[in-house]
Amino acid sequence: MAEDRQTPPGKKTPPDRQAPPDGQAPPDGQTPSYEQAREELTDVVRRLETGGLTLEQSIELWERGERLAAICEEWLQGARAKLAAAMAQRQEPQPNGPEEAPF
Repeated sequence: MAEDRQTPPGKKTPPDRQAPPDGQAPPDGQTPSYEQAREELTDVVRRLETGGLTLEQSIELWERGERLAAICEEWLQGARAKLAAAMAQRQEPQPNGPEEAPF
């Protein structure tokens, strides 16, 4: 399921969410995985906290961090939806099965 790790289900990569060609990004402009986005976001925060950047560089990094945070949130929302669907399916009665659990 490598496909699922690169693009959240039912999502297309908007141009403003495509990862930059900096070596950390996946090829072909795909949305980074949750883990990749989280790791890069951590690096962005570290760089901003360290300081020593120009105002323009700081703003650029901040904007990148905002995009990465949005990507992480999309992944988390997709995971929540999958979990909710799995839980709902588990609670539905099975056809031709016992109405109560055997234990």
